Amino acid sequence: MDAKEAEAMLRGQVAIWHHMFGFADSMALKCAVELGIADIIHSHGRAITLHEIAASIDGSSSPDVPSLARIMRLLVRRDIFAAHQPSEGGDTLYGLTYSSRWLVMKSELNLSPLVSMENHPLQLAPWHYLSECIKDGGSTPFKKVHGLEIWEMASKNPMFNKLFNDAMACTTQIIMQAVMVAYKDGFRFIGSLVDVGGGTGRVITEIVKANPHIRGINFDLPHVVATAPAYPGVEHVSGSMFESIPDADAVFLKPEGDGLFDDVAIIFDVLMLAHQSRGSKERTELEWKNLLAEGGFPRYNIIKISALPSIIEAYPN
Repeated sequence: MDAKEAEAMLRGQVAIWHHMFGFADSMALKCAVELGIADIIHSHGRAITLHEIAASIDGSSSPDVPSLARIMRLLVRRDIFAAHQPSEGGDTLYGLTYSSRWLVMKSELNLSPLVSMENHPLQLAPWHYLSECIKDGGSTPFKKVHGLEIWEMASKNPMFNKLFNDAMACTTQIIMQAVMVAYKDGFRFIGSLVDVGGGTGRVITEIVKANPHIRGINFDLPHVVATAPAYPGVEHVSGSMFESIPDADAVFLKPEGDGLFDDVAIIFDVLMLAHQSRGSKERTELEWKNLLAEGGFPRYNIIKISALPSIIEAYPN
């Protein structure tokens, strides 16, 4: 083995170590969200010391500062937080980065609820059953470990239902801000719009708010709609998209990611394998083209936006 191959083998080993302990990044991120570290730093309006962070943690009379330091060291390494030594000396100061700004719960746009949901034990357990489900076929990993599909779990477990709805609501806020910028004229000629799988109605509400001429219909499963607040111009309708969809001029769905989010979309595809029912997956443009054609929508247009999904306009014959 020459020196170049030996170096490549060593780098390959390091890569396996990184992936083997990749869960540590997720758990450190979850820890930061649960402790509210991003909000603590944000509330000070400046970079602060580890002891200032520890002293501001809610419900903690004697926080373990050395353990906190180890968590912060990893998150700084991952560019979730920033750290620097003051020029005049003293303790290290920790600040927010472009990543941790997305964890500030007090911000209108934040991803903390999604971090909490995806790293909850109920969501993590199915990942241990991927190989078993591939070998055996049939059941999804989520159903194999919990005995229920994810939607059934949400309908029977109020805690999980809230966790799930909060996570969907936070991502909706982010997506809809991008949609309303990139597609502000797309709703001009629509009189009524149904959001299929609209959760608690945040998406259709934002659309109706910006386009008050639209009659909005938020359509989702009964246990989801049951917790939806009332919004002006929006009607909540319960049911299953596999049975029927309310009549409207247009239907709003959430499609696939693209471009900057390509790597995230690949991860999402495996996440759907672990959590969703059979057939749920991320789709390429060709797969969307074939799916739309089979459903009677031979013409389509994809509009990229500054968010994980893209907009797909689909037109019937």
